[in-house]
Amino acid sequence: MHRERRVGLFPGSLRAEGITSRLAKILIDLAPDILDIEIFAIGGLPLYNADLEGAAPQAWLDLRKRLREMDAVLFVTPEHNRSIPAALKNAIDVGSRPYGHNVWAGKPGGVISFSTGAMGGFGVNHHLRQCLVFVDVPTLQQPEVYLGNAGELIDEQGQLLNEDTKAFLRQFMSSFAGWISLTAPQK
Repeated sequence: MHRERRVGLFPGSLRAEGITSRLAKILIDLAPDILDIEIFAIGGLPLYNADLEGAAPQAWLDLRKRLREMDAVLFVTPEHNRSIPAALKNAIDVGSRPYGHNVWAGKPGGVISFSTGAMGGFGVNHHLRQCLVFVDVPTLQQPEVYLGNAGELIDEQGQLLNEDTKAFLRQFMSSFAGWISLTAPQK
């Protein structure tokens, strides 16, 4: 089936086979057919430094160009020290600069946070939402997703072990698709 909306998925973790990677693949499988989800690898982005804008690193230019092509963005992230992982915050900074050239602006967003503990990444979820307000990403408010004890929800082969969690994530992805349809510019 033809997929109508391109979604950039931004992982908060750099681990190739960690929970974030496994969860991202699950979400792609659970997404409605209208969504074409592409994972953005952000580990190689040089740290943002305004002094480099005159000769911006190619990785910055590539991220900005690719992000401009997306209709929406989805963040799937663990919590690092009750906040946003450094690589993810850097990607947000790179995409929002230089001033007046914010490529995030107006793209509908969604946030899924998790932790291996019980709190489900509550801190990162809200810190990330605070950043998204500033870079003008209208973010889906409900349902909220805080996956606690995530290491027990997904096995090493990337299979979701809990049917209720699977149903909830499917419902989130459906709501996210509706949010995109409601808030993204019409094609």
